[in-house]
Amino acid sequence: MKQPVWIVEDVKARNDYTLLITFTGGAQRIFDARPLLDKPIFAPLKSLPFFLRAKAMYGTVIWNDDVDIAPEHLYECSTPVEVEKIA
Repeated sequence: MKQPVWIVEDVKARNDYTLLITFTGGAQRIFDARPLLDKPIFAPLKSLPFFLRAKAMYGTVIWNDDVDIAPEHLYECSTPVEVEKIA
């Protein structure tokens, strides 16, 4: 059975509150987390040091036991990037 394309394999949190995410199959996409910062459940992400601790686990992006984002949302709401354009 083929894995869904939205499974997160790697993530790099960036200082501008975006995530560079590598999904199954090697597709890389940029997710802008800034729209989430005003939602109470994601309030901890307003702290840049906390945001930068993002890690890929369980097929998605997590920060701790309380803060994570559904991998389907990360995929659907992110923008594809070309490898040579990644800074």
